[in-house]
Amino acid sequence: MSARRTASPDADRRKISAVTLTELGAWLRQQREARNWSQREMGRRLIQAGRACGDNSMPALDSMYRNVHRWERGETGLSERYALYYCKALNIPAGEFGPHPPTPASPVQSPMPNLADPSLHTSIAVAYRGTHGPDMGDSMVEREVSMAAHEGSDHAEQRGIADTTLEQLRTDVTRLARLADTGEPLAVFLELQRVRDHIFRLQERRLGPGETTSLYFLLACLSGLMGITANSLGYLKAAEELHRSGWAYASALGHRPLMARLRCELAYVVYYGGRLEESRDLALSGLQYLSIGRGGAHLHTVHAMAAARLGDADAARQAVHDAHEAFERDYEDDLQEIGGQYGISKATHYCSAGRALTLAAGAEREAAAELERAIGLYDEGPREGEDHWFAGKPLAGVDLAVVRLRSGALDAAIEALRPALSLPVGQRINAVTIRLGAVRDELAAPVFRGSTQARHLGAQIEEFGRETVVAGLHSLPGGPG
Repeated sequence: MSARRTASPDADRRKISAVTLTELGAWLRQQREARNWSQREMGRRLIQAGRACGDNSMPALDSMYRNVHRWERGETGLSERYALYYCKALNIPAGEFGPHPPTPASPVQSPMPNLADPSLHTSIAVAYRGTHGPDMGDSMVEREVSMAAHEGSDHAEQRGIADTTLEQLRTDVTRLARLADTGEPLAVFLELQRVRDHIFRLQERRLGPGETTSLYFLLACLSGLMGITANSLGYLKAAEELHRSGWAYASALGHRPLMARLRCELAYVVYYGGRLEESRDLALSGLQYLSIGRGGAHLHTVHAMAAARLGDADAARQAVHDAHEAFERDYEDDLQEIGGQYGISKATHYCSAGRALTLAAGAEREAAAELERAIGLYDEGPREGEDHWFAGKPLAGVDLAVVRLRSGALDAAIEALRPALSLPVGQRINAVTIRLGAVRDELAAPVFRGSTQARHLGAQIEEFGRETVVAGLHSLPGGPG
Protein backbone atom coordinates (compact mmCIF):
# COMPACT_ATOMS: atom_id res chain seq x y z
CA MET A 1 0.00 0.00 0.00
CA SER A 2 1.57 3.22 -1.08
CA ALA A 3 2.12 6.06 1.34
CA ARG A 4 -0.58 8.71 1.36
CA ARG A 5 0.58 11.95 -0.32
CA THR A 6 0.05 15.22 1.51
CA ALA A 7 0.37 18.72 0.14
CA SER A 8 3.51 20.50 1.21
CA PRO A 9 3.27 23.74 3.24
CA ASP A 10 4.86 25.58 0.30
CA ALA A 11 2.17 24.27 -2.06
CA ASP A 12 -0.55 25.40 0.37
CA ARG A 13 1.00 28.82 0.60
CA ARG A 14 1.19 29.05 -3.19
CA LYS A 15 -2.50 28.07 -3.46
CA ILE A 16 -3.50 30.65 -0.83
CA SER A 17 -1.39 33.27 -2.55
CA ALA A 18 -2.98 32.51 -5.93
CA VAL A 19 -6.48 32.79 -4.50
CA THR A 20 -5.59 36.04 -2.78
CA LEU A 21 -4.16 37.53 -5.97
CA THR A 22 -7.23 36.47 -7.92
CA GLU A 23 -9.54 38.09 -5.40
CA LEU A 24 -7.42 41.23 -5.31
CA GLY A 25 -7.36 41.39 -9.11
CA ALA A 26 -11.14 41.08 -9.27
CA TRP A 27 -11.51 43.83 -6.66
CA LEU A 28 -9.13 46.16 -8.53
CA ARG A 29 -11.05 45.63 -11.74
CA GLN A 30 -14.39 46.22 -10.01
CA GLN A 31 -13.16 49.49 -8.51
CA ARG A 32 -11.88 50.69 -11.87
CA GLU A 33 -15.00 49.74 -13.82
CA ALA A 34 -17.28 51.32 -11.20
CA ARG A 35 -15.64 54.60 -12.19
CA ASN A 36 -15.95 53.81 -15.92
CA TRP A 37 -12.17 54.00 -16.43
CA SER A 38 -10.23 51.98 -18.95
CA GLN A 39 -7.05 50.19 -17.80
CA ARG A 40 -5.04 52.87 -19.51
CA GLU A 41 -6.91 55.59 -17.61
CA MET A 42 -6.29 53.71 -14.36
CA GLY A 43 -2.58 53.68 -15.17
CA ARG A 44 -2.65 57.40 -15.88
CA ARG A 45 -4.28 58.13 -12.54
CA LEU A 46 -1.78 55.95 -10.66
CA ILE A 47 1.05 57.92 -12.26
CA GLN A 48 -0.61 61.16 -11.21
CA ALA A 49 -1.07 59.85 -7.66
CA GLY A 50 2.57 58.80 -7.45
CA ARG A 51 3.83 62.14 -8.69
CA ALA A 52 1.51 63.95 -6.28
CA CYS A 53 3.27 62.01 -3.50
CA GLY A 54 6.66 63.18 -4.77
CA ASP A 55 7.56 59.91 -6.50
CA ASN A 56 9.53 60.93 -9.58
CA SER A 57 10.41 57.37 -10.52
CA MET A 58 6.97 56.42 -11.80
CA PRO A 59 7.07 54.33 -15.00
CA ALA A 60 5.81 55.54 -18.36
CA LEU A 61 2.12 55.16 -19.22
CA ASP A 62 2.58 52.10 -21.44
CA SER A 63 4.43 50.26 -18.65
CA MET A 64 1.84 51.25 -16.07
CA TYR A 65 -0.95 50.11 -18.38
CA ARG A 66 0.70 46.66 -18.57
CA ASN A 67 1.06 46.59 -14.78
CA VAL A 68 -2.64 47.32 -14.30
CA HIS A 69 -3.47 44.56 -16.77
CA ARG A 70 -1.31 42.02 -14.86
CA TRP A 71 -2.60 43.09 -11.44
CA GLU A 72 -6.22 42.70 -12.49
CA ARG A 73 -5.54 39.25 -13.95
CA GLY A 74 -3.96 38.18 -10.65
CA GLU A 75 -0.62 37.48 -12.32
CA THR A 76 1.37 39.41 -9.74
CA GLY A 77 0.87 41.27 -6.50
CA LEU A 78 1.19 44.95 -5.66
CA SER A 79 3.86 46.51 -3.51
CA GLU A 80 2.81 48.74 -0.62
CA ARG A 81 3.94 51.66 -2.78
CA TYR A 82 1.38 50.97 -5.48
CA ALA A 83 -1.31 50.03 -2.98
CA LEU A 84 -0.89 53.54 -1.52
CA TYR A 85 -1.18 55.12 -4.97
CA TYR A 86 -4.30 53.08 -5.68
CA CYS A 87 -5.88 54.44 -2.48
CA LYS A 88 -5.06 57.98 -3.56
CA ALA A 89 -6.35 57.46 -7.12
CA LEU A 90 -9.55 55.76 -5.90
CA ASN A 91 -9.99 58.27 -3.05
CA ILE A 92 -10.37 55.61 -0.34
CA PRO A 93 -8.69 55.21 3.08
CA ALA A 94 -5.71 52.85 3.21
CA GLY A 95 -7.61 50.54 5.57
CA GLU A 96 -10.22 49.87 2.89
CA PHE A 97 -7.81 48.73 0.20
CA GLY A 98 -8.52 45.22 -1.02
CA PRO A 99 -11.49 42.84 -1.22
CA HIS A 100 -12.10 42.55 2.56
CA PRO A 101 -15.30 44.18 3.87
CA PRO A 102 -14.97 47.59 5.53
CA THR A 103 -15.14 47.78 9.31
CA PRO A 104 -18.02 49.70 10.92
CA ALA A 105 -15.54 52.32 12.08
CA SER A 106 -14.32 52.87 8.51
CA PRO A 107 -17.31 53.15 6.14
CA VAL A 108 -16.57 53.27 2.45
CA GLN A 109 -16.17 56.84 1.28
CA SER A 110 -17.12 57.30 -2.35
CA PRO A 111 -15.71 60.22 -4.31
CA MET A 112 -17.68 63.45 -3.91
CA PRO A 113 -20.44 63.57 -6.58
CA ASN A 114 -19.42 66.11 -9.19
CA LEU A 115 -20.43 66.27 -12.85
CA ALA A 116 -16.94 67.45 -13.76
CA ASP A 117 -15.37 64.33 -12.19
CA PRO A 118 -15.10 61.31 -14.52
CA SER A 119 -15.04 59.02 -11.46
CA LEU A 120 -18.78 59.48 -11.08
CA HIS A 121 -20.19 56.03 -10.35
CA THR A 122 -22.96 54.45 -12.38
CA SER A 123 -24.80 53.84 -9.13
CA ILE A 124 -24.59 57.52 -8.24
CA ALA A 125 -25.90 58.43 -11.68
CA VAL A 126 -28.93 56.23 -11.00
CA ALA A 127 -29.41 57.91 -7.63
CA TYR A 128 -29.41 61.35 -9.28
CA ARG A 129 -32.44 60.28 -11.28
CA GLY A 130 -34.20 59.07 -8.13
CA THR A 131 -34.78 55.68 -9.76
CA HIS A 132 -33.43 52.15 -9.62
CA GLY A 133 -31.74 50.52 -12.58
CA PRO A 134 -34.21 48.36 -14.53
CA ASP A 135 -31.93 45.36 -14.94
CA MET A 136 -28.50 45.46 -13.40
CA GLY A 137 -27.60 42.24 -15.21
CA ASP A 138 -28.01 43.90 -18.58
CA SER A 139 -26.15 46.96 -17.26
CA MET A 140 -23.19 44.84 -16.17
CA VAL A 141 -23.00 43.11 -19.53
CA GLU A 142 -23.15 46.43 -21.37
CA ARG A 143 -20.39 47.83 -19.16
CA GLU A 144 -18.18 44.79 -19.74
CA VAL A 145 -18.59 45.10 -23.50
CA SER A 146 -18.02 48.87 -23.43
CA MET A 147 -14.90 48.59 -21.29
CA ALA A 148 -13.46 45.92 -23.58
CA ALA A 149 -14.07 48.18 -26.56
CA HIS A 150 -12.48 51.19 -24.84
CA GLU A 151 -9.39 49.19 -23.87
CA GLY A 152 -9.08 47.83 -27.40
CA SER A 153 -9.07 51.38 -28.71
CA ASP A 154 -6.45 52.41 -26.15
CA HIS A 155 -4.17 49.56 -27.20
CA ALA A 156 -4.59 50.23 -30.91
CA GLU A 157 -3.79 53.90 -30.46
CA GLN A 158 -0.39 53.20 -28.93
CA ARG A 159 0.90 53.13 -32.51
CA GLY A 160 -0.43 56.61 -33.32
CA ILE A 161 -3.62 58.18 -34.59
CA ALA A 162 -4.89 56.25 -37.57
CA ASP A 163 -7.58 57.34 -39.98
CA THR A 164 -9.80 54.69 -38.42
CA THR A 165 -9.39 56.35 -35.01
CA LEU A 166 -10.51 59.73 -36.32
CA GLU A 167 -13.38 58.07 -38.15
CA GLN A 168 -14.45 56.30 -34.96
CA LEU A 169 -14.29 59.54 -32.98
CA ARG A 170 -16.47 61.31 -35.53
CA THR A 171 -18.89 58.39 -35.37
CA ASP A 172 -18.94 58.72 -31.58
CA VAL A 173 -19.68 62.45 -31.77
CA THR A 174 -22.47 61.86 -34.30
CA ARG A 175 -23.96 59.12 -32.14
CA LEU A 176 -23.83 61.28 -29.02
CA ALA A 177 -25.32 64.30 -30.79
CA ARG A 178 -28.31 62.12 -31.59
CA LEU A 179 -28.36 60.44 -28.19
CA ALA A 180 -28.54 63.93 -26.65
CA ASP A 181 -31.89 64.25 -28.44
CA THR A 182 -33.33 61.06 -27.00
CA GLY A 183 -31.37 59.98 -23.91
CA GLU A 184 -31.17 61.05 -20.29
CA PRO A 185 -28.93 64.12 -20.00
CA LEU A 186 -26.76 62.95 -17.11
CA ALA A 187 -25.83 59.66 -18.79
CA VAL A 188 -25.18 61.51 -22.06
CA PHE A 189 -22.96 64.06 -20.28
CA LEU A 190 -20.77 61.34 -18.79
CA GLU A 191 -20.35 59.63 -22.16
CA LEU A 192 -19.54 62.96 -23.84
CA GLN A 193 -16.91 63.54 -21.17
CA ARG A 194 -15.35 60.13 -21.82
CA VAL A 195 -14.97 60.82 -25.54
CA ARG A 196 -13.63 64.32 -24.89
CA ASP A 197 -11.03 62.98 -22.43
CA HIS A 198 -10.07 60.40 -25.03
CA ILE A 199 -9.29 63.21 -27.48
CA PHE A 200 -7.33 65.08 -24.79
CA ARG A 201 -5.09 62.04 -24.46
CA LEU A 202 -4.57 61.88 -28.21
CA GLN A 203 -3.47 65.51 -28.19
CA GLU A 204 -0.53 64.63 -25.97
CA ARG A 205 1.14 63.08 -29.01
CA ARG A 206 2.87 64.74 -31.91
CA LEU A 207 0.13 65.38 -34.48
CA GLY A 208 0.06 66.43 -38.07
CA PRO A 209 -1.88 69.55 -39.17
CA GLY A 210 -4.75 67.49 -40.55
CA GLU A 211 -5.07 65.50 -37.34
CA THR A 212 -5.04 68.67 -35.23
CA THR A 213 -7.78 70.22 -37.38
CA SER A 214 -9.95 67.12 -37.11
CA LEU A 215 -9.55 66.90 -33.34
CA TYR A 216 -10.26 70.62 -32.88
CA PHE A 217 -13.52 70.26 -34.82
CA LEU A 218 -14.56 67.26 -32.71
CA LEU A 219 -13.61 69.02 -29.47
CA ALA A 220 -15.66 72.07 -30.45
CA CYS A 221 -18.66 69.82 -31.19
CA LEU A 222 -18.25 67.91 -27.93
CA SER A 223 -17.87 71.08 -25.87
CA GLY A 224 -21.08 72.40 -27.39
CA LEU A 225 -22.95 69.18 -26.67
CA MET A 226 -21.64 69.09 -23.11
CA GLY A 227 -22.72 72.72 -22.68
CA ILE A 228 -26.22 71.94 -23.96
CA THR A 229 -26.47 68.99 -21.57
CA ALA A 230 -25.07 70.94 -18.60
CA ASN A 231 -27.68 73.64 -19.27
CA SER A 232 -30.40 70.98 -19.29
CA LEU A 233 -29.16 69.82 -15.88
CA GLY A 234 -29.22 73.35 -14.47
CA TYR A 235 -25.44 73.93 -14.40
CA LEU A 236 -25.50 77.31 -16.12
CA LYS A 237 -21.97 78.41 -15.19
CA ALA A 238 -20.49 75.14 -16.36
CA ALA A 239 -22.55 75.32 -19.56
CA GLU A 240 -21.28 78.83 -20.25
CA GLU A 241 -17.68 77.76 -19.75
CA LEU A 242 -18.12 74.73 -22.01
CA HIS A 243 -19.61 76.82 -24.82
CA ARG A 244 -16.78 79.33 -24.54
CA SER A 245 -14.27 76.48 -24.72
CA GLY A 246 -15.99 75.19 -27.83
CA TRP A 247 -15.87 78.69 -29.30
CA ALA A 248 -12.09 78.79 -28.79
CA TYR A 249 -11.66 75.61 -30.86
CA ALA A 250 -14.15 76.66 -33.53
CA SER A 251 -12.66 80.15 -33.92
CA ALA A 252 -9.15 78.69 -34.16
CA LEU A 253 -10.43 76.69 -37.13
CA GLY A 254 -12.47 79.58 -38.55
CA HIS A 255 -15.45 77.21 -38.76
CA ARG A 256 -18.26 79.74 -39.17
CA PRO A 257 -21.29 77.41 -38.86
CA LEU A 258 -19.90 75.96 -35.64
CA MET A 259 -19.03 79.43 -34.33
CA ALA A 260 -22.60 80.51 -35.06
CA ARG A 261 -24.09 77.53 -33.25
CA LEU A 262 -21.89 77.97 -30.20
CA ARG A 263 -22.89 81.64 -30.02
CA CYS A 264 -26.51 80.50 -30.24
CA GLU A 265 -26.19 78.04 -27.38
CA LEU A 266 -24.30 80.54 -25.25
CA ALA A 267 -27.10 83.04 -25.88
CA TYR A 268 -29.55 80.43 -24.54
CA VAL A 269 -27.49 79.92 -21.39
CA VAL A 270 -27.19 83.61 -20.52
CA TYR A 271 -30.90 84.05 -21.36
CA TYR A 272 -31.81 81.51 -18.68
CA GLY A 273 -29.38 83.27 -16.39
CA GLY A 274 -31.41 86.48 -16.76
CA ARG A 275 -28.80 88.37 -18.81
CA LEU A 276 -31.24 89.37 -21.54
CA GLU A 277 -29.29 92.11 -23.30
CA GLU A 278 -26.20 89.90 -23.47
CA SER A 279 -28.33 87.08 -24.85
CA ARG A 280 -29.70 89.35 -27.58
CA ASP A 281 -26.20 90.60 -28.46
CA LEU A 282 -24.78 87.07 -28.60
CA ALA A 283 -27.57 85.97 -30.97
CA LEU A 284 -26.92 88.97 -33.23
CA SER A 285 -23.19 88.20 -33.10
CA GLY A 286 -23.87 84.61 -34.18
CA LEU A 287 -25.91 85.84 -37.15
CA GLN A 288 -22.76 87.47 -38.49
CA TYR A 289 -21.33 83.98 -38.98
CA LEU A 290 -24.46 82.27 -40.29
CA SER A 291 -27.84 83.84 -41.05
CA ILE A 292 -29.47 81.24 -43.32
CA GLY A 293 -30.43 77.61 -43.07
CA ARG A 294 -31.50 75.87 -39.89
CA GLY A 295 -28.61 77.19 -37.85
CA GLY A 296 -29.36 80.76 -38.88
CA ALA A 297 -33.06 80.27 -38.15
CA HIS A 298 -32.25 79.05 -34.66
CA LEU A 299 -30.25 82.21 -33.97
CA HIS A 300 -33.15 84.37 -35.16
CA THR A 301 -35.53 82.66 -32.72
CA VAL A 302 -33.12 83.16 -29.80
CA HIS A 303 -32.89 86.82 -30.78
CA ALA A 304 -36.71 86.92 -30.82
CA MET A 305 -36.90 85.44 -27.30
CA ALA A 306 -34.49 88.00 -25.86
CA ALA A 307 -36.17 90.90 -27.70
CA ALA A 308 -39.59 89.85 -26.42
CA ARG A 309 -38.37 89.65 -22.83
CA LEU A 310 -36.80 93.09 -23.24
CA GLY A 311 -40.22 94.44 -24.19
CA ASP A 312 -39.64 94.87 -27.94
CA ALA A 313 -42.55 92.88 -29.37
CA ASP A 314 -42.07 94.29 -32.88
CA ALA A 315 -38.43 93.17 -32.97
CA ALA A 316 -39.49 89.74 -31.73
CA ARG A 317 -42.10 89.37 -34.48
CA GLN A 318 -39.59 90.48 -37.11
CA ALA A 319 -37.00 88.02 -35.83
CA VAL A 320 -39.54 85.17 -36.05
CA HIS A 321 -40.37 86.23 -39.61
CA ASP A 322 -36.63 86.24 -40.45
CA ALA A 323 -36.29 82.81 -38.82
CA HIS A 324 -38.95 81.31 -41.10
CA GLU A 325 -37.28 82.78 -44.18
CA ALA A 326 -33.86 81.51 -43.10
CA PHE A 327 -35.20 78.02 -42.38
CA GLU A 328 -36.56 77.66 -45.91
CA ARG A 329 -33.25 78.65 -47.54
CA ASP A 330 -31.28 75.71 -48.96
CA TYR A 331 -28.10 75.26 -46.96
CA GLU A 332 -25.84 72.35 -46.04
CA ASP A 333 -22.65 72.08 -43.98
CA ASP A 334 -20.68 69.41 -42.10
CA LEU A 335 -22.29 70.40 -38.78
CA GLN A 336 -25.74 69.56 -40.12
CA GLU A 337 -24.39 66.19 -41.21
CA ILE A 338 -23.73 65.33 -37.58
CA GLY A 339 -27.41 65.88 -36.84
CA GLY A 340 -29.06 65.30 -33.48
CA GLN A 341 -28.69 68.42 -31.35
CA TYR A 342 -26.81 70.02 -34.26
CA GLY A 343 -29.65 69.45 -36.68
CA ILE A 344 -32.76 71.57 -36.06
CA SER A 345 -35.91 69.72 -37.09
CA LYS A 346 -38.85 71.56 -38.58
CA ALA A 347 -40.90 70.75 -35.47
CA THR A 348 -38.23 72.22 -33.18
CA HIS A 349 -38.02 75.31 -35.38
CA TYR A 350 -41.74 76.04 -34.98
CA CYS A 351 -41.55 75.21 -31.29
CA SER A 352 -38.80 77.84 -30.83
CA ALA A 353 -40.71 80.41 -32.86
CA GLY A 354 -43.86 79.81 -30.80
CA ARG A 355 -41.88 80.05 -27.58
CA ALA A 356 -40.56 83.49 -28.57
CA LEU A 357 -44.04 84.75 -29.44
CA THR A 358 -45.52 83.64 -26.10
CA LEU A 359 -43.13 86.17 -24.56
CA ALA A 360 -44.17 89.01 -26.89
CA ALA A 361 -47.02 91.20 -25.69
CA GLY A 362 -50.21 90.72 -27.72
CA ALA A 363 -48.83 87.85 -29.83
CA GLU A 364 -50.77 85.01 -28.19
CA ARG A 365 -52.75 84.07 -31.31
CA GLU A 366 -49.61 83.90 -33.45
CA ALA A 367 -47.83 81.94 -30.73
CA ALA A 368 -50.65 79.37 -30.53
CA ALA A 369 -50.54 78.84 -34.31
CA GLU A 370 -46.76 78.22 -34.26
CA LEU A 371 -46.97 75.86 -31.27
CA GLU A 372 -49.89 73.87 -32.65
CA ARG A 373 -47.99 73.39 -35.89
CA ALA A 374 -44.93 72.25 -33.92
CA ILE A 375 -46.98 69.70 -31.96
CA GLY A 376 -48.53 68.41 -35.19
CA LEU A 377 -45.05 67.95 -36.70
CA TYR A 378 -43.83 66.14 -33.59
CA ASP A 379 -46.84 63.83 -33.82
CA GLU A 380 -45.99 63.02 -37.44
CA GLY A 381 -42.52 61.87 -36.40
CA PRO A 382 -39.07 62.90 -37.66
CA ARG A 383 -38.66 63.48 -41.37
CA GLU A 384 -35.78 62.05 -43.35
CA GLY A 385 -32.51 63.35 -41.94
CA GLU A 386 -34.18 64.73 -38.79
CA ASP A 387 -34.22 63.80 -35.12
CA HIS A 388 -36.84 64.85 -32.60
CA TRP A 389 -35.64 66.07 -29.21
CA PHE A 390 -37.33 64.26 -26.32
CA ALA A 391 -38.28 67.59 -24.69
CA GLY A 392 -39.53 69.26 -27.89
CA LYS A 393 -43.19 68.29 -27.80
CA PRO A 394 -43.45 68.61 -23.98
CA LEU A 395 -42.01 72.14 -24.11
CA ALA A 396 -44.29 73.12 -26.98
CA GLY A 397 -47.19 71.84 -24.88
CA VAL A 398 -46.13 73.85 -21.84
CA ASP A 399 -45.91 77.06 -23.87
CA LEU A 400 -49.26 76.34 -25.50
CA ALA A 401 -50.76 75.77 -22.04
CA VAL A 402 -49.57 79.23 -21.00
CA VAL A 403 -51.32 80.75 -24.02
CA ARG A 404 -54.49 78.78 -23.34
CA LEU A 405 -54.57 79.82 -19.69
CA ARG A 406 -54.35 83.48 -20.67
CA SER A 407 -57.66 83.04 -22.49
CA GLY A 408 -59.19 81.08 -19.57
CA ALA A 409 -59.17 77.72 -21.43
CA LEU A 410 -58.18 75.50 -18.49
CA ASP A 411 -59.26 72.19 -20.07
CA ALA A 412 -57.22 72.87 -23.19
CA ALA A 413 -54.21 73.80 -21.04
CA ILE A 414 -54.44 70.56 -19.06
CA GLU A 415 -54.49 68.56 -22.30
CA ALA A 416 -51.48 70.44 -23.68
CA LEU A 417 -49.49 69.71 -20.50
CA ARG A 418 -49.88 65.93 -20.63
CA PRO A 419 -46.61 65.22 -22.53
CA ALA A 420 -44.58 67.35 -20.12
CA LEU A 421 -46.11 65.95 -16.93
CA SER A 422 -45.54 62.38 -18.15
CA LEU A 423 -41.80 62.83 -18.77
CA PRO A 424 -39.63 60.28 -16.91
CA VAL A 425 -37.59 61.73 -14.05
CA GLY A 426 -34.29 61.53 -15.91
CA GLN A 427 -35.66 63.73 -18.71
CA ARG A 428 -37.30 66.40 -16.53
CA ILE A 429 -34.74 69.01 -17.48
CA ASN A 430 -34.19 72.57 -16.34
CA ALA A 431 -36.11 74.19 -19.23
CA VAL A 432 -39.24 72.14 -18.47
CA THR A 433 -39.29 73.03 -14.78
CA ILE A 434 -38.68 76.73 -15.51
CA ARG A 435 -41.50 76.92 -18.06
CA LEU A 436 -43.89 75.04 -15.79
CA GLY A 437 -43.27 77.87 -13.34
CA ALA A 438 -44.89 80.20 -15.90
CA VAL A 439 -47.93 77.88 -15.96
CA ARG A 440 -48.26 78.18 -12.18
CA ASP A 441 -48.05 81.95 -12.49
CA GLU A 442 -50.99 81.89 -14.92
CA LEU A 443 -52.97 79.62 -12.57
CA ALA A 444 -52.74 82.36 -9.93
CA ALA A 445 -54.95 84.64 -12.06
CA PRO A 446 -58.29 85.65 -10.47
CA VAL A 447 -60.28 83.71 -13.07
CA PHE A 448 -59.00 80.41 -11.66
CA ARG A 449 -59.56 81.14 -7.97
CA GLY A 450 -61.73 78.51 -6.38
CA SER A 451 -61.28 76.11 -9.31
CA THR A 452 -60.71 72.52 -8.18
CA GLN A 453 -59.16 71.70 -11.56
CA ALA A 454 -56.71 74.61 -11.29
CA ARG A 455 -55.76 73.64 -7.74
CA HIS A 456 -55.21 70.01 -8.79
CA LEU A 457 -53.08 71.08 -11.77
CA GLY A 458 -50.95 73.31 -9.52
CA ALA A 459 -50.40 70.38 -7.16
CA GLN A 460 -49.35 68.17 -10.09
CA ILE A 461 -46.79 70.74 -11.20
CA GLU A 462 -45.45 71.07 -7.68
CA GLU A 463 -45.11 67.30 -7.37
CA PHE A 464 -43.42 67.17 -10.79
CA GLY A 465 -40.85 69.73 -9.62
CA ARG A 466 -39.90 67.61 -6.61
CA GLU A 467 -38.97 64.63 -8.79
CA THR A 468 -36.70 65.96 -11.53
CA VAL A 469 -33.10 65.31 -12.45
CA VAL A 470 -32.34 68.94 -11.56
CA ALA A 471 -33.98 68.62 -8.12
CA GLY A 472 -31.90 65.52 -7.45
CA LEU A 473 -28.71 67.35 -8.37
CA HIS A 474 -29.64 70.30 -6.12
CA SER A 475 -29.41 67.97 -3.13
CA LEU A 476 -25.80 67.02 -3.92
CA PRO A 477 -22.62 68.92 -2.97
CA GLY A 478 -21.70 71.11 -5.92
CA GLY A 479 -25.20 70.83 -7.38
CA PRO A 480 -26.61 73.47 -9.74
CA GLY A 481 -27.26 76.86 -8.21
